[in-house]
Amino acid sequence: MSVTRTAEAGSPAAADPRRWWGLVVIALAQLMVVLDATIVNIALPSAQSDLGMSDANRQWVITAYTLAFGGLLLLGGRIADLVGRKRTFIIGLIGFAAASALGGAATGPGMLFGARALQGAFAAVLAPSALSLLTTTFTDPKERGKAFGIYGALAGSGSAIGFIVGGLLTEYLNWRWCLYVNIPIAIAAVFGAFALLRDRPGHAGARLDVPGVLLGCGGLVAIVYGFSEAQPRGWGDPLVLTLLAVGAVLLAAFVWWQSRAPMPLLPLHIVKDRNRAGCFLTMGLATIGLFGLFLFMTYYLQVVLGYSPVKTGLAFLPLTVAIITGSTQISARLMNRVPPRTLMVPGMILAAGGMLLLTRMTVDSSYTTEILPALLLMGLGMGLTFMPVFATATAGVAPQDSGVTSATVNTSQQVGGSIGTALLNTIATSSSATYIAAHLRDPAQRALVAKEGVVHGYTVAIWCAAGIMLLAGLIAGLMVTARAPRHGAPAEAPVPEPVA
Repeated sequence: MSVTRTAEAGSPAAADPRRWWGLVVIALAQLMVVLDATIVNIALPSAQSDLGMSDANRQWVITAYTLAFGGLLLLGGRIADLVGRKRTFIIGLIGFAAASALGGAATGPGMLFGARALQGAFAAVLAPSALSLLTTTFTDPKERGKAFGIYGALAGSGSAIGFIVGGLLTEYLNWRWCLYVNIPIAIAAVFGAFALLRDRPGHAGARLDVPGVLLGCGGLVAIVYGFSEAQPRGWGDPLVLTLLAVGAVLLAAFVWWQSRAPMPLLPLHIVKDRNRAGCFLTMGLATIGLFGLFLFMTYYLQVVLGYSPVKTGLAFLPLTVAIITGSTQISARLMNRVPPRTLMVPGMILAAGGMLLLTRMTVDSSYTTEILPALLLMGLGMGLTFMPVFATATAGVAPQDSGVTSATVNTSQQVGGSIGTALLNTIATSSSATYIAAHLRDPAQRALVAKEGVVHGYTVAIWCAAGIMLLAGLIAGLMVTARAPRHGAPAEAPVPEPVA
């Protein structure tokens, strides 16, 4: 037996003539959140020197952000549903700007780590609000395709844009501007949100699922923390194994509790839907490969090829352009004509093909003939994939669940990135050590062999990333069976939800 809940068909937002300007505001916020995961990467050596960070602690500049962001996303999504999406969107922007100012003014490592954690916490509120506002603003299938094309382009290319902006700011100003740059962006988005975004009030009588918050967010924090610590400590470290085990137990308990909670943090009907589950898995696997690529290519270009921070950032520009092209010019135009998986599967095959090209790189590879073609294929593949993933995962969701559904998409992306960084870096490091031990016979050749070993480790890890991309394509092909929007139910169609 089931009851039917309808989304906000015919709501004022659906006919708001300013909705495209509202999309600009949402896009600005999303870009800020995504690029902040990578913008400090290139600035990290300068920040480490300036603040006296140790090699062991410097990773917390990255980890503090991803840990808070990935661990608190489900909570942020549900808060958006209960309080109101526009209100939490604005709160997230203001808090993110304040945390960025605090980080930019940091006088020591602890202050910077705390500011980055605050950024991640407010990003966890901001990101689900942005996506759910987009979902409820654009319900017409044709407009929805264009809007999600732009959003998917930013979600896929934001990390690469972070490298470009981070390189420019670090080289021509200083590392602190990698944080300060968020302040004017957030201020512009806040004014735009007040003027342009419309939303219905939150659910005043609803209550937050506190046990669900503790179990779900605790489990995600433990998993993300465990994968982050696997990078410096190794997979066999007792702390890493304990964190992963505790995370798995907490998430299992979370699923059990959600089936019984009167007002669950994550209603299970959201993840039980075949198409949404397929999109969540595809997104998670795709970002494992993508974030691993960012890590390897940053070090390869700077350490092996000797690029400057600016040149390294600009080297990612073709990837960014290709993602935007694939998302806005291909996926957005075809989304209403073809089923989502006919975009997602070729997208993952193209991305895997780009990865395979990178397995041929050496210590003296040419960027133009060997690296550039791979980045273009990767970008087109990601552009083809991300847009239909976001659009399909959030289609037909009841308004009161749009925030938590958006948070689940973002969670799969964030956790996938954390896993990819730790898993592929561990594979690369161990492969490099094995190669160097086997080939270092002449001490005079130590530097060359070490460099060759590093590149060998990268190529082994990239082989693994290519396999993960192909697995993502297989899952998309088997699980995402939704039809093209114009042949199926529109976004505002009733959504059946089982009841006890």
